[in-house]
Amino acid sequence: MKENKLSHVDDQNNPTMVDVSQKTVTQRTATAQSVVGLNNALWKQLGLENAASTDIYTKKGPVFHTAIIAGTMAVKKTSDLIPFCHPLAIEKCNFRIQPKENYEIHIECTVTVSGKTGVEMEALTGASVAALTVYDMCKALSPTIIIKNTCLKSKTGGKTDFSAD
Repeated sequence: MKENKLSHVDDQNNPTMVDVSQKTVTQRTATAQSVVGLNNALWKQLGLENAASTDIYTKKGPVFHTAIIAGTMAVKKTSDLIPFCHPLAIEKCNFRIQPKENYEIHIECTVTVSGKTGVEMEALTGASVAALTVYDMCKALSPTIIIKNTCLKSKTGGKTDFSAD
């Protein structure tokens, strides 16, 4: 039986980057989500009760569009932020930002690459930074914004596929 072992620790318990040199290149995709919680007053102030809204605006500019740009930049910089992430040539990065009726904004980031290692950390980083950007763009209107439930929704193309649904 194979012993469960952390992948970023070598035989002497030293931190290490995973050796992917013998892995096969496959198309790998991961989707992550972050949720931004607002209060009722801020929800109304931003005009989010209108389901047709494609973006909201504050004095800082377009909130969702800015969040998508920041999230995309973060995806491309993940290996600079997370010590043992491999630098990847990102092939696709897509965001979906949806206001939900319970005063939440759901941010999904999907990342695709053809490579030897997964893109879960890139998707999680993108969703997180996009959520932080929504917070930054709206914080002057209310200090009660909450970023919550950042999680991996799905991944494909590696040793094991995963879906939270």
